[in-house]
Amino acid sequence: MSTTSAPTVEGQDRPVQGVLWMLATTLSFTGVNVIVHFLGSAMPAAQSSFIRFLWGWVFVAPAIVQIARSRFPARVWALFGLRGFLQATAVLLWFYAMARIPIADVTAIGYLNPIVVTIGGALLLGEGFAWRRGLAVGVAILGALIILRPGIREVAPGHLAQLCAAFFFGIAYLVMKRLTTLAPASVVVAMMTVMVTLYLAPFALAVWKPMTLAEVAWLGATAAFATLGHYCMTRAFAAAPVAVTQPVAFLQLVWAAVAGALFFGERIDPWVIFGGALIIGAISYMTWREAQLKRRATPSVPETKV
Repeated sequence: MSTTSAPTVEGQDRPVQGVLWMLATTLSFTGVNVIVHFLGSAMPAAQSSFIRFLWGWVFVAPAIVQIARSRFPARVWALFGLRGFLQATAVLLWFYAMARIPIADVTAIGYLNPIVVTIGGALLLGEGFAWRRGLAVGVAILGALIILRPGIREVAPGHLAQLCAAFFFGIAYLVMKRLTTLAPASVVVAMMTVMVTLYLAPFALAVWKPMTLAEVAWLGATAAFATLGHYCMTRAFAAAPVAVTQPVAFLQLVWAAVAGALFFGERIDPWVIFGGALIIGAISYMTWREAQLKRRATPSVPETKV
């Protein structure tokens, strides 16, 4: 992967391109979801997630060579290990959930990741927690309760697994934010792939089952779709502000519901769609609000060129 630096505000003036790139992002990640759901629970979650990340080595091979030549201090290696552990745990839980509950449910609950990041950033990184942000978090939690509807519908182990996955993904993202200030982005992504594979290896070997070449190829396709999705997301953020592209992410829930109905005969649950809309609405509001605050705090262009 390239080590493209973060785009400047001046370069984020192509909203149509940003929306189209984010649309491609949602379709790519939906492809990952559909394949994992299609493979189902016949293959243990540890084994399928291990094979998926082993395929990922193909896409990060150049950066792995760069890592071999790098000399990072011990604390950076410790953060790499921590991020890998958190990510591996989240991935394992996500694969378990995706094989057992409707695609739309997994996708909708997954939108809680940024909420975990927001709360974690306030508690662990001292990023502050204004009342508007707290209100948005409350709306997102309400959305999650609407999706799960405990006491009204059965909350399956897959739902609990995805809730835990959202937590671990969020904490892993906070560690990743710290790592991006200490190592190139390509190295951070490559080390995540390497560490997750190593963490998953013993669990995969403990439950290993024979598999066909077709299953291996399908898992390779998930790695390709995931890589494409991250690339498209990067292009979207470079083309337009997150406040513009973030609402488009809600379409992934729509694609998930449609795919579940078309390919797996899953009923489209309007409550899941509504709950997911509340969560993504809360995230979009937080994103827009933070963009407004940054714009106020940043000097105008003529002043910065003095």
